[in-house]
Amino acid sequence: MPLLSRRSALRVGGGALLGGLSLPGLLAAPTSTRKATAKAVIFLHQWGGPGQHETFDPKPDAPENVRGWFKATATKVPGLRVCEKLPKIAAMADRLTVVRCMAHTTRMANHASAGYYSLTGVAPPTDDQRLRDTIELFPAYGSVVSKLAPAKPGTATFVAFPHTIADGSVTPGQQASFLGKAHNPLFFADDPGRADFRLPELSLPDGVSPERLRDRTAIMELIDAQTGLLEQSATARGMGESFQKAVSMLTSPKFRGAFDLSQEPPASRDRYGRTTYGQSCLLARRLVEAGAKFVNVYLAQQIGGAKNGWDYHGFNKEDPVARLDELLPLTDQTLSTLVLDLEERGMLDSTMVVWVGEFGRTPRLTKDGGRDHWPQCYNAVLAGGGVKRGHVYGASDKLGAFPTSGQACPEDLAATMFSALGIDPDTEIRDALNRPHPISRGKVLTDVMA
Repeated sequence: MPLLSRRSALRVGGGALLGGLSLPGLLAAPTSTRKATAKAVIFLHQWGGPGQHETFDPKPDAPENVRGWFKATATKVPGLRVCEKLPKIAAMADRLTVVRCMAHTTRMANHASAGYYSLTGVAPPTDDQRLRDTIELFPAYGSVVSKLAPAKPGTATFVAFPHTIADGSVTPGQQASFLGKAHNPLFFADDPGRADFRLPELSLPDGVSPERLRDRTAIMELIDAQTGLLEQSATARGMGESFQKAVSMLTSPKFRGAFDLSQEPPASRDRYGRTTYGQSCLLARRLVEAGAKFVNVYLAQQIGGAKNGWDYHGFNKEDPVARLDELLPLTDQTLSTLVLDLEERGMLDSTMVVWVGEFGRTPRLTKDGGRDHWPQCYNAVLAGGGVKRGHVYGASDKLGAFPTSGQACPEDLAATMFSALGIDPDTEIRDALNRPHPISRGKVLTDVMA
């Protein structure tokens, strides 16, 4: 049987995928000659929709039912105040660009549609059933990067963790779609915050050394040992083209070692916070050090509720303030630590950090005491990778309801990230029917770039 067959995929455990791995050059288009300002992007996706008033665009002079529960804190950046619950971010805001004019349309005010939009930069179908059913939806940002500018052998271009969001399945926008499984993320759902965290997919079986794995006979023996698993694993089927790159990662001490957080000094782990999200942000930095080019860190397992995402409607007597008292300190610690850690290691200039959700929240508090979905105006935060330091792009009105200057949408954010990575945003990719699709329909946010 040929080496690149269904039986030549490695074990897929814990619901994780080895789909972000492909043969060198397999299905890859030529890399753009556009000058890159970043080697990698860390995309911190804030499921649920963080409110602009409670984060980076507080309105302390607005009426009480607009300004909400918290005061504003001044920063070193002229014109930039942030929520009082973000003191560490306020102290290092001179490394950030805050975009206060993100907006898209009200027909995408639900989490599934807006989440897909946020993770691909392409507006979804208007029909929710099509969003769930179609296989021709646009690929995730990292899958596009995997196709057009793959990482060096031995490294996954696109890594995503530690959650997927949907009703028991993967929300569109988190996978490679028509680009094929070879460009899916290396995804895992294990918790980096656990003391015994490890990635089984990149752990060699007992008695198999990297040196032995390089031997063809040993490789085939390992494949044969996994055949039964492949027969039972729908995830593994059709992933044969991933095998050789998977083997190269298994034999790459640098990439495998990135997942061993025990190598990190305890003080460093404490600095990020011993939480799932904190350790995930630390792992993102380690993966970029090891050569990954696009890393998605998903904030939460669900969009809202205790210990989950930013969806604080106040429904069912939920306490929005209690929810924010969890989320804001977590954000303050992780975002500030990640940016400063990258800077201290000399990595910030070459690593773009993007913090954004699928939309913002209503300008006025609702009858339930919280805020509902609001895509007409929200915030994104960028740092590193050629982004200006200490900059505010755009502004909102006195209620934080609509942009009054600047213009930015998911398409523009997509164009900006691709351009920073040296990929021309006008590049086209083709679907299964050979139809061309531009990777971005937006414009590079030149005002946020240094």
